[in-house]
Amino acid sequence: MAPRSKPLHLDEVSKAIVEQLQTDGRRSYAEIGKAVGLSEAAVRQRVQKLTEAGVMQVVAVTDPMQLGFYRQAMIGIRVSGDTRHVADELSRLRAVDYVVLTAGTFDILAEVVCEDDDDLIELLNTKIRGIDGVQSTETFVYLRLHKQHYNWGTR
Repeated sequence: MAPRSKPLHLDEVSKAIVEQLQTDGRRSYAEIGKAVGLSEAAVRQRVQKLTEAGVMQVVAVTDPMQLGFYRQAMIGIRVSGDTRHVADELSRLRAVDYVVLTAGTFDILAEVVCEDDDDLIELLNTKIRGIDGVQSTETFVYLRLHKQHYNWGTR
């Protein structure tokens, strides 16, 4: 989801719809409508507009370990040259699920999901470190997922 140049102003009803879906993405439009005071059709229209505007996505969040991906890691990447080029190349890699440009020790942080340690080593050595402009990497292997929530609200 690309960032917007100017945040979209959401009214209180749209915020309530987003928060309902953050709590349970499978909640029906009829249930949401009852909670926010709209008809099912009105909720459906608002969700469609919010989705088309890039405000939100409704997706299934999986547990990688349950799907056979036993190694997750965050990789800090130092770049010489254009960080956007490296970020674009990282974004094309199937194992990479999150890429951000940062300020500080690393120019880019990339989260990866791999089948095992051998898969992670292969990814680092043959793909990530092979991208033009990657100067160095530091890998932070996840030992245990302690918290993962997507219900931070709408402020």
